[in-house]
Amino acid sequence: MPTVASDTLPLGSPAPDFRLPDTQGNMVARDDFTDKPALLVIFMCNHCPYVKHLSSALASFAREFEPRGLAVVGINSNDAEKYPDDSYEAMKEEKLRAGYPFPYLHDEDQSVARAYQAVCTPDFFLFDSDRKLVYRGRFDSSTPRNDEPVTGDDMRDAVTAVLTGQPLAEEQPPAMGCSIKWKT
Repeated sequence: MPTVASDTLPLGSPAPDFRLPDTQGNMVARDDFTDKPALLVIFMCNHCPYVKHLSSALASFAREFEPRGLAVVGINSNDAEKYPDDSYEAMKEEKLRAGYPFPYLHDEDQSVARAYQAVCTPDFFLFDSDRKLVYRGRFDSSTPRNDEPVTGDDMRDAVTAVLTGQPLAEEQPPAMGCSIKWKT
């Protein structure tokens, strides 16, 4: 699978709105998290080796930071017709398998991925309390192809800075992963 780096939505951009079904059939919207000081939107899927590589770490990360005020949502925008492993039904199984404590949403028409200018899985967008984009980068330097451990250090530093009112690092290495599987 081709590897893609993500870097298009400019820092300071407002969080695009969304209202999508989660794996339990509930509609989840961006504004459901207005009481949280930070929102992390992750474009992800079930079959991508980059997401699989991070899945247990993502679940642990969310369990660690959600009690501190971070809202997390995962969004699957892949074309499930061409990639049945990313179907809505498969998302339900993946949420249970990975133990994601956050809502895992289905963007069937891909409009939310387009609004966020997401390009890969996983693709991370961190917004502050004003829902302005403050971090768009990688989880950490680990990939399925290198021997670096999955630490979440880059995301941990960014989220900690947002939650404590500290400035974020100027260098934000882009997220890297498989391209979103766009409908044609």
